[in-house]
Amino acid sequence: RSWTTALVAAGAAAAAAGAWLAWRARVRSARLERVLRRINEVNERDPNLDQGVPKELLYSQRMSEMLAAFVTPAPPSDLLQIAARAQHIARWQSPRSSYPEGRAGYLKWRSDLYEFHGRMAHDIMLEAGYGTLEAQQVKYLLSKKGLKSKPRDADSQTLEDVVCLVFLRYYWKPFSKRDEFDEAKLISIVQKTWAKMSDDGHAAALKLPFEPEELSLIQKALA
Repeated sequence: RSWTTALVAAGAAAAAAGAWLAWRARVRSARLERVLRRINEVNERDPNLDQGVPKELLYSQRMSEMLAAFVTPAPPSDLLQIAARAQHIARWQSPRSSYPEGRAGYLKWRSDLYEFHGRMAHDIMLEAGYGTLEAQQVKYLLSKKGLKSKPRDADSQTLEDVVCLVFLRYYWKPFSKRDEFDEAKLISIVQKTWAKMSDDGHAAALKLPFEPEELSLIQKALA
């Protein structure tokens, strides 16, 4: 009888634990959906259009899709999903033209953007019910500081791989057509992009559907 009672109690405890885990999963899923929806709402206000869609809304969707394709078989963490979606959140509010020309002005613009995007994502996460530590982690991912550590922070590297893959997949072709860039400059840009990526990122990049002209230039850069 005692072992029967113990089994019943253990079963009840397991059921209660299962119900709690299911409830927690629903809460976590709802929080994530609230954050992603809020980021979309912000980016929908971008006055600049790309293929008839607000530019940063389209970019954020491409980031999310590329992240899901790159991080397999397990789905990416909430924090990576949020960081990917918020990579360019409200970027039009801080245009490059608002900073001085030249490399120093460019670097200052980029640095301020990282802080701006991280702060917005951080605040949205807190409003959606995430804890301060989780919000700070996303802010850290968007700061790119993890790319400077040795070894590089794993999630920071994954996010950077996705950024580079989205650039190569969707923005490399129009970028390479710009009049101010000759072949030598374009090769240098590919090499710098490649240096930011992991081996897994390189493998994924080589599977992208490049046109022959694009692929030829990339192959020259990697030779």
